[in-house]
Amino acid sequence: MDLDRRQIVAAGLGLAATTVAAPAFGDAHMYGLIGRVRAVTGQRDALGAILLEGTGEMPGCLSYIVAKDPADADALWITEVWDSKDSHRASLQLPAVQAAIARGRPLIAGFDSHVETEPLGGVGLAG
Repeated sequence: MDLDRRQIVAAGLGLAATTVAAPAFGDAHMYGLIGRVRAVTGQRDALGAILLEGTGEMPGCLSYIVAKDPADADALWITEVWDSKDSHRASLQLPAVQAAIARGRPLIAGFDSHVETEPLGGVGLAG
């Protein structure tokens, strides 16, 4: 299966992030992604583990959550909040993220949903 860069971005393939302060409300627009990725049958836990491994070093990442879809044994939801779209884009060039993409790609069956958001704040986020 060939996956293009946009699909990898949509899946949010990356690593666990360090929590940093979010931009103050009104100062800047945070960037959010919510996506649902389907793993190859029986590989959801392995894919989830790859997504959760991390260096803790993704500058600008405010939140990165990987969750099992309780209604689908092969699906994961990935929810990300970044201080900016540029920070997210830059994270895709990090060696650790590139390695996770390479390891995760064979375990991905496809992508169901992808939404970009502008988070305003919430529990765990300043704003």
